[in-house]
Amino acid sequence: MQKLVDGIHKFQRESFSRDQKLFETLAEGQHPLALFITCSDSRIDPSRLTQTNPGELFILRTAGNIVPPYASVFAGEAATIEYAVSALKIRDIIICGHSHCGAMAGLLDLAAVEKMPAVKAYLQHAEATRRIVEENYEHLTDPTRRLTLTVEENVLVQLESLKTHPSVAAALGRGELKLHGWVYKFESGEVFGFNPESNAFLPLEDISPQVTAPDRTLPQI
Repeated sequence: MQKLVDGIHKFQRESFSRDQKLFETLAEGQHPLALFITCSDSRIDPSRLTQTNPGELFILRTAGNIVPPYASVFAGEAATIEYAVSALKIRDIIICGHSHCGAMAGLLDLAAVEKMPAVKAYLQHAEATRRIVEENYEHLTDPTRRLTLTVEENVLVQLESLKTHPSVAAALGRGELKLHGWVYKFESGEVFGFNPESNAFLPLEDISPQVTAPDRTLPQI
């Protein structure tokens, strides 16, 4: 805790003082650039990754960047998405998975989360991901590659789940919203985005930021 308290003091002395005018403008309201949905994993810092300031990202963090289908759970996820799209008029939503994801490792080995019933129940919202990997990629036995594939597949599955939310479906229908699927490899700093044309995750710099993720299809391995 002392490290956190010391960090608060340093923030107040240095960061806040330097950017005081920015922080004061935040009291007037928020106009974020995007809704960024990612994992709760402590190794991911969305604002640092995207080099954005306070007020520029509306962030939703869940285990395994899972988005439960609409009406399956009326909780923080659905409320956050609805507020972002309907109230804040967000025009871009990013679902960002990441390397070495513990939630996806648990999905591949449900026995490992047997004693964590809440985690196991939440992973049911990624059951389609597990089935896709289990039934369509039996040939992929290398654990590292299999986990990477699971992370990628889960991003695509959760994009489809996101479309079940009425606010998202309506905004997509009006052409006022774009969806993006990313995977962040935190040990190298690389970010890969799903490219519908090649049906694969490619380095983000090779993908147009205007691309909207299509209906879910299996990426090439």
